[in-house]
Formats: sequence, structure tokens, C-alpha cells
Amino acid sequence: MTAFADGEISADNLTILCELRSVNHRYSDVSVKLPERLRFVEADARRLISDKLKRGKIECALSYKKQASDNSFNINREIVEKLLSATAGIEALMNNPQPFSALEVLGFPGVQQETETDKEALRDKIVRLLDSTLDKMLETRAREGAQLAQLLEDRCQKINLLVDAAHKRMPDVLHNLRSKLTSRVLEMVAEPNFDRLEQELVLLAQKLDVAEELDRLETHVAEVLRTLKQPEPTGRRLDFLMQEMNREANTLGSKSADREMTQISIDLKVLIEQMREQIQNIE
Repeated sequence: MTAFADGEISADNLTILCELRSVNHRYSDVSVKLPERLRFVEADARRLISDKLKRGKIECALSYKKQASDNSFNINREIVEKLLSATAGIEALMNNPQPFSALEVLGFPGVQQETETDKEALRDKIVRLLDSTLDKMLETRAREGAQLAQLLEDRCQKINLLVDAAHKRMPDVLHNLRSKLTSRVLEMVAEPNFDRLEQELVLLAQKLDVAEELDRLETHVAEVLRTLKQPEPTGRRLDFLMQEMNREANTLGSKSADREMTQISIDLKVLIEQMREQIQNIE
């Protein structure tokens, strides 16, 4: 399900930023991006996200900014002294050495020292930040999920109407088929065997009977409506139900011997496909 949430928290001399994005995915795919300084919380982040989000492609990005402070960094004087000593020796060999500034010295690797960080305290704050950001995302997903549930319920009602129409149409289909075949046999055979004709009509009617398919469709629709009211993640179960409903609609179409029944089958498959697309957004 598509959603976005962000948050930030202060820790020591840092501002920790958290951004969460989720998009549709059949399974759970968690990606965590974070700087080397925060690498120690990766396992905690993955565990927390997996505990709260069961489906979707989720991207978590953690970053930090240094807060303005006189003590935001320290200078490694030993490295500076060695750097200046080495520079003086090199300049003695040069004909026209170029001057350099203190800022260029600060840019040399190892000159600036990060202040020591209490990793456990920082871990607790980051976990709390991620937890609160996940709650924001879940609220967004819950609102969208409620709208999707209403859309699916509307489609289920339309499917039930089509199934009811197919039930009512079936007697007319069989009656028309019987009349058509009887007329054709009478035209082709001078003395038809009515007992044999009746047996063939019964067998043909059994092959064309779609009562079982319609009953199963009604059962699947009832299960979809029941599943939508469950508190736990239901996306995969709904996905499976869509496969079963599509199978019944296909069978209904293959057995169809009537234009109206064929149209009902097509309309059913359209509604089921619309539902299937929406269910990809449901956890």
C-alpha cells in the first residue's frame, strides 16, 4: 500500500531524520538506508519494520545532521602536527610552494574527530523515532485501507447481482436449448427416438449446468466480505480468493450457451480483475 511518513529526533549533538515509504508488493520487501555512523541500528530497524508491516515494498532512510555547537567536533592535534611537519619537509624540496589555509587542513582525513557517542542511548532514541514514524504510516495505510475495503464491498455487491441474474437466466437457457435441439432433430429425422433424445438433452443440460460455479462464487464473495472485517493482514488470502473467483467465472464462460450468460461471465471477470488490482494494495 502506498504511504509516506517522516519524523525527527534530537540526540546528543545530532538531529536524526527518519523517512518511510511503502509501495505495492506481493510480499514483504524491506530496504534500510543509513549512514555508516548509524549502521549499528540496521538490525533493529529491520526487525521493527517487519513486526509492524507484513506486506509491501518498504524503504526506510535514516540520516543525521550535526547541530550547531562549539563542541560539535574535536581536532586531532597529533595528526595536525604530523601533517604540518610532513608538509614543511615537502615544501623544502619545492621551488615555489603554495600556501594552504586552516580550512584545507581541517578537510584532511582524521583531522576532525567525531565526539564519542553513547550507542545504546542513541539506539533507544532511534528505535523510538522509527516506532513513532511507523505508527504515522500505519494511520495513513489504515485510512486508505478503509476506502479500499468499501470499494471491494461495492464490487462484491455487483458480483452478487450478476450471480443472481445468472441463476434466474439458467432455466430459460436450458428451455431454449431444448426447443432448439428438438426442432433441429425433427427437421433431420422422420421418426426420431424421443427416449434417446431425452437422454441426450439431460446429458447436455448437465454439462451446461453452472449451478455449482454460481454457488461457489457466492461462497467466495461471502468469504471476501468476512475477510475484509478481520483485524489481521488479509492481502494474501484475498489474493487467493480472487484466483478462485476468476476460475469460476472462466468456467461459467466456457459453459455458456447463451449470449446473456456470456455477457454475465465477462462482467464478472471485469469486476474480479478490478478487485484483484486493488487487493495488491492491501496488507
